[in-house]
Amino acid sequence: MEKFKLVSKFKPSGDQPAAIEQLVKNYNGGVNSQVLLGVTGSGKTYVMANVIEKLQKPTLIIEPNKILAAQTYAEFKSFFPNNAVEYFISYYDYYQPEAYIPSSDTYIEKDSSINDHIDRLRLKATTSLLERKDVIVVASVSCIYNLGSPKDYQNMCVEIIVGGEKSRDTIIKELVAVHYERNEIEFIRGKFRVKGDTVEIFPAYLETAIRVDFFGDDIESIKEFNPLTGEIIAKKTKAYIYPAKHFVTTQPKIDNALGTIKAELDERLALLNSQKKLLEAQRLEQRTKYDMEMLRETGFCSGVENYSRHLSGNPAGTRPTTLIDYFLQDNNDFLMIADESHISLPQIRGMYEGDRSRKQTLVDFGFRLPSALDNRPLKFPEFEKLIRKFMMVSATPGAYELERSKKNITDLVIRPTGLIDPEVVIRPINGQIQDLMQEIQKTVDKKERTLVTTLTKKMAEDLAGYLKEKGFKVEYLHSEIETLDRIEILKNLRLGKFDVLVGINLLREGLDLPEVSLVAVLDADKEGFLRSESTLIQICGRAARNVNGHVLFYADTMTGSMQRALQEMRRRRDRQIEYNVKNRITPKSIIKAVHDLDEFQNISRAENTAAMLREDGFDYKITPKNIDKVISEIEESMKEAADNLDFESATVLRDRMIELKSMKSSKKKIKQ
Repeated sequence: MEKFKLVSKFKPSGDQPAAIEQLVKNYNGGVNSQVLLGVTGSGKTYVMANVIEKLQKPTLIIEPNKILAAQTYAEFKSFFPNNAVEYFISYYDYYQPEAYIPSSDTYIEKDSSINDHIDRLRLKATTSLLERKDVIVVASVSCIYNLGSPKDYQNMCVEIIVGGEKSRDTIIKELVAVHYERNEIEFIRGKFRVKGDTVEIFPAYLETAIRVDFFGDDIESIKEFNPLTGEIIAKKTKAYIYPAKHFVTTQPKIDNALGTIKAELDERLALLNSQKKLLEAQRLEQRTKYDMEMLRETGFCSGVENYSRHLSGNPAGTRPTTLIDYFLQDNNDFLMIADESHISLPQIRGMYEGDRSRKQTLVDFGFRLPSALDNRPLKFPEFEKLIRKFMMVSATPGAYELERSKKNITDLVIRPTGLIDPEVVIRPINGQIQDLMQEIQKTVDKKERTLVTTLTKKMAEDLAGYLKEKGFKVEYLHSEIETLDRIEILKNLRLGKFDVLVGINLLREGLDLPEVSLVAVLDADKEGFLRSESTLIQICGRAARNVNGHVLFYADTMTGSMQRALQEMRRRRDRQIEYNVKNRITPKSIIKAVHDLDEFQNISRAENTAAMLREDGFDYKITPKNIDKVISEIEESMKEAADNLDFESATVLRDRMIELKSMKSSKKKIKQ
């Protein structure tokens, strides 16, 4: 077994050595749930990596969104270059779930666009978990959704061994059974081709292909090769080809499922007919019989996951099998980390109900059998039962984390840079805008940036407009702004294209803003989720990357949330100042002016093809003669963006490509 080996030019410092030691000691001592209370900039990811290396356990890291997942994945790839660091998020670029709206009699068919690159990474994650132990999977909350049986996925693996007796035709049949398609022209992942006594396979989870040469019914050689150049990379004695899809099962299970689906259909039709729901009965019968025929003939059908309970042979109500079950193969012990647990755990808790209400409507109106309700995410109690060793990482852990960990909390409040939590000053609401403008001007004079958080979108818009009238360079953020545009706004703030950012909730970007030295909280004394203890602490953390960082609370009364937040931040400041004095450390701002823009590099690449995205830039170059070339270039850029995990840019480029293809097919007038 390969061991986890952490590679880093840094050594643990500040609170990090004690935190690593305490976490590992607790796990080895039988404490299975802990909280890592890490402030902004304290090196939480580095501590997590050290704990993984010392525990030597397969690890699942759950992130609350795709942006954070991509960042964490990139960091862990650099920390563990010789181990399997995998990425598992939803593979949909676009996803419209199947739904029915009774009030308008509107059926919305499932519509989706699957990101080929993410699909490969998902398959690679599960394959790694079945083949080795030194695996770290960085996932979004999609990891709690139904994924099909890991036992079936493993058992249906196609085994190829040099010298083994297995004919070419047998291997072809086995490949087709696990959803590989024969294609002699387009050799891409999930396909295979046959040339005489040679079979070439492009595994769905790899970037290299496998060539198998036969001599009669014997396997003569196995070679790994570059599918683009044909260059031989390595000779192998054996190869295991895992299925091209996660939802796979054996023919006996399919035959059995067809029987149980038919029995459920007959029972459901009898009920609907007795209730005089003739349209619903007809709809259900037609759809289910079509799906059964597809299963019978091909072993697969659109929406096959809705029959997963029948295909697995499980009774009604059985929990779904998910990515977590791949960690539990052979009763493996593993470490689960919920990053930003104050966000990710409530997300997991809420997944089931939202999914259930949508599917119940489909069942009630004859679009699905009741068994489709078992194709679902985990309920929270089911999720809890699958946990072995659990680390909840947050600067503001909630009541659940504190209760589950039994207050086994490890502090990580000392920053390696010596930066201390920003000082908070409370000022009256009366005259707050005039006071704010004076403070903003001081910040602008120092060539630093300001964040202002309001309670409503209208307030943010009005304040941004007013500040612009007064001559300040200002922008505002709200939920209706697309992800790509949100990141672009943050990048421009860092680059100094404007000085003030106004918004409602400026906590969700997951990006560091070291140029920000002033955070102003308007109406800080209005109790609610936007001014809760944890939210106030998170907001203040935005100024914690700058040595001049300070926070203004505009309030007329001291709320309980304000008092608790101030008390916690004062505790942290006292510890940080004491440590700096004791160790003669002078705090310094984090300087990331160029290097940190690597975070934005993928997004910034879109600027190199900005002509593709602007009406007045690229379109004028498009002619009937070059439109095919333009589409090809955009598609290439889209794939490159996806390879770099830049899904926002990839989505924009994809939409532009679709628009141009539509323009071409409909023969719309193309600008000369």
